[in-house]
Amino acid sequence: MRARLRPEDVGLPDVGRRRTPGLRRQEVAQLAAVSIDWYIRLEQGRVGTPGASVLDAVAGALRLSPSERRHLYLISRGETPVARHPAAAPVGDSLRVLLAGMPLVPAYVIDFRFDVLAYNTAATALFGAGFGAGDASNAARVLFLPHMREIQLDWVRVARETVGNLRANLGRHPDDVRLRELIAELRGQSPQFTTWWDDHTVKQRAHGRKNIRHPVVGELALCYDTLATLDESDQCLIAVTPADPAAEHALRRLMSGPGLHAVGT
Repeated sequence: MRARLRPEDVGLPDVGRRRTPGLRRQEVAQLAAVSIDWYIRLEQGRVGTPGASVLDAVAGALRLSPSERRHLYLISRGETPVARHPAAAPVGDSLRVLLAGMPLVPAYVIDFRFDVLAYNTAATALFGAGFGAGDASNAARVLFLPHMREIQLDWVRVARETVGNLRANLGRHPDDVRLRELIAELRGQSPQFTTWWDDHTVKQRAHGRKNIRHPVVGELALCYDTLATLDESDQCLIAVTPADPAAEHALRRLMSGPGLHAVGT
């Protein structure tokens, strides 16, 4: 990483002859505000487990990309760093093309706050025309609406999983105001949410199966899979597929006409 930078790239004067291209160790140490001895030991892997703040300083000095910064944390601390810019990022065009190219699979994109950022027509057919707006603009909020226990037949398991997922997301984005506001809102509205939040449940919503009661086609057995983006936007694409032939037939019925009612995500 030092070899790809020139002194002028980082605002330093180019002084003296250089035996190898790029920055000297002394220059990186100066930029990162660490001692040259410590920095040499870091390159040699002899500093134990370095602190997050000093790793961020080194990453900044070396102009590391987000992917390179993540890799630095993994090889030096065995963990991924907290995202420095947790603001919502727009859904990429290629991801929207992917959504549109799945006409028979209800799918939608959420961020770490569970805000619904994009969805396809199949998701509208399953979840209803109001999906992605109002209370249904956040998948966690809609799950804790009063009527959801009648619709989401596995409500306790799915809701607790969601609470655990929110706690895991807060660990990655501890300073995100909107995420903390959502958690405070749900704590104020749902005693069950408060109980699960206070027991420090941590889960990841990766994949699974759930049963819902749809107002048009009746009970459905569905599978869901979560595909995460590998960048700091922390977005996920959630795809819903039928768990049996009866559910597949029911989904096809829904997609052949307008979605009439919203159900739980």
